[in-house]
Amino acid sequence: MTERFPAEASSEAAAVLPVASGPSDPYARVAETFPRLSGEQVARVTSFGAVEDLPAGTVLFEINDRGVDFFLVLEGFIEIYDIGPDGEPHVMTIHADDQFTGELDLFNDRAILVGGRMGVDGRVARLDRAQFRRMLAAEPDIAETIMRAFILRRAGFISHGQAAVTVVGSRRSGDYLRIQRFLARNGHPFLTVDTDGDGESAAAAAALLAERGVGPAETPLVLCGRDSFLIRPTNVELGTCLGITEPLNSQTVSDVVVVGGGPAGLAAAVYAASEGLSTLVLEAEAPGGQAGTSSRIENYLGFPTGISGQELAGRAQVQAQKFGARIAVPRKVERLSAESSPYTLCLDDGTEVRARTVVLATGASYRRLEGAADVERFEGSGIHYGATAIEASLCENEEVVVVGGGNSAGQAAVFLSRSAKHVHVLTRGAGLAASMSDYLVGRITASPERITLHPHTEITALTGDRHLEEVTWIDRRTGAKETRPVANVFLMLGAVPNTGWLRGTVALDDKGFVRTGSAAVAGVQRDNGWAPGLLETSRPGIFAVGDVRANSVKRVAAAVGQGSIVVSEVHQYLASS
Repeated sequence: MTERFPAEASSEAAAVLPVASGPSDPYARVAETFPRLSGEQVARVTSFGAVEDLPAGTVLFEINDRGVDFFLVLEGFIEIYDIGPDGEPHVMTIHADDQFTGELDLFNDRAILVGGRMGVDGRVARLDRAQFRRMLAAEPDIAETIMRAFILRRAGFISHGQAAVTVVGSRRSGDYLRIQRFLARNGHPFLTVDTDGDGESAAAAAALLAERGVGPAETPLVLCGRDSFLIRPTNVELGTCLGITEPLNSQTVSDVVVVGGGPAGLAAAVYAASEGLSTLVLEAEAPGGQAGTSSRIENYLGFPTGISGQELAGRAQVQAQKFGARIAVPRKVERLSAESSPYTLCLDDGTEVRARTVVLATGASYRRLEGAADVERFEGSGIHYGATAIEASLCENEEVVVVGGGNSAGQAAVFLSRSAKHVHVLTRGAGLAASMSDYLVGRITASPERITLHPHTEITALTGDRHLEEVTWIDRRTGAKETRPVANVFLMLGAVPNTGWLRGTVALDDKGFVRTGSAAVAGVQRDNGWAPGLLETSRPGIFAVGDVRANSVKRVAAAVGQGSIVVSEVHQYLASS
């Protein structure tokens, strides 16, 4: 019996992301992506659930269901399918004897991407979500096999364009790029059709738009199914339509609510959930925070060849969910009511979330460019605040500008130099050594044919019609100006804390960062002699970690460390309250 049929990308979109093949293809790793459990492992899994005899054609779960069960095949086989362009089920994979269903959405309450049905009369072991989690906790060897398979299956969906939505639009459009970033960072498979592409791509885009009565000026268009589409959706609208957004219960009181899903927030979620605390993470866009836009982090402990910020965040997200943490996106917190515990967090859609303790991990954002007109007009269509593969695809054989002198700027310059014609690094200072790691400085100075450093230099003008076309900068020492044909500028200019919603709630320093520890209560009236812990704010039971914390070291490793150790202070607060 054939064990799997990985489908190719939908023929509806002629010009799409490349389909993976070769040794990097997750489907080439059959023994890991579609493993068979041993007889002894099958018996152990079965003991946690119920055995059922099911006839051929029985639907076990359907696309867009939430909270589906886990199935282990004892006899027969299960067909995994998505819906093809003709509206009919299209078989992607078959799970035979001793194989199991599921991928990453079994760790959360998102809408699942595929359906499953019995291909023949057969027998299965069914585990509901609670039984599945108990099995994972009790059987670590089986859990490792399942975890690896789930990760590879989702990677297969993404690389093969399976169970994917299709995004149609101009590659220079800010909304087109925003939608791609949102889908990519949230691990949702997607295909793209560029209206500005070659003849084949343009024809495919025109056909898709005409079928739905949408004009080119109305793009980007997101095809969510055969008869469902969205025009220029917001991230919230997109998350709701695709089932990425999970429902929240305002009556539930969590032990810990983490605001922000960057490295610090994800670390807090992993450690809190692994220690038995009910944990909810509220993230405004996607897990990873500012670090999630980093092309490669090479000085993070344990990864000698480096790891992308998105990959690091993805692994941490799965790890937190494995222990039971819920990660809700896109969920923006607008207000924190901190008069008494349980605290109430008010979200932008009116939803309220309650928590015994709160961990603030909202991080910081890059500053906007000063001294140049039209910055806002070109944001997304020439001005970028992160350098991932999506942005790099816009820069092939073109000159680009990176503004900043820190590690993020260095990582972006090195990464972009692989595809760009030339990278110009602009910094106000005399050089890079004062603010950038030595290994990045060395790579930049060793690549004069690909990267040019412009010290004491600032951008003075940005010009273009629909998108950025030219950039002018000035050397402040000599007054010399230079204008180059640059369509993409990457801004990595320091850090502005995401704390506007916290003013009047917890103590902030003069730059807006959250004070913690002894600094948090300086000049604040103390109740009953209470003194905050190292990471506690001026409000008992509310903590701050990572870049949002005053005087913190702006490094991924430091953020992860704070996120992990804050849980001990959370335990102390809960025990005393």
